[in-house]
Amino acid sequence: MQFKFRLAYYLFGFMIGGFLMYYIFNGKGAEFCYLPNCRVKKNIREKGLTISKEAQQTLKAGWVTQTDVDNTILYGDVDFSRSKKPLKTGGKLYIIEGKTINNQPIDVEVANFEDKAILINVKKR
Repeated sequence: MQFKFRLAYYLFGFMIGGFLMYYIFNGKGAEFCYLPNCRVKKNIREKGLTISKEAQQTLKAGWVTQTDVDNTILYGDVDFSRSKKPLKTGGKLYIIEGKTINNQPIDVEVANFEDKAILINVKKR
């Protein structure tokens, strides 16, 4: 059999397999989350975010909203060079870089414990 026919059969089978996999795994909530950035943010989102008093004051100031913080935790990038610092209370500090709705860069500081995540502060970059 010629190469072009073998290639056509391969691509046809690959396409059918791809469609089947898409429909099988589409409704199950499966996601690819094996990279460190994704794993940290998913871990924080699953625990829920408790807001500290300092962070509440920052949110009340008005230049940043809870939506901005949530979007940063969902779409932002974890800065590992400044993160993973152990805290005296037992957790680890993670700094997530993101932007507000007004496109202003912010840093969200989150203390990640085994059973909870605490929003420590939100700072302008």
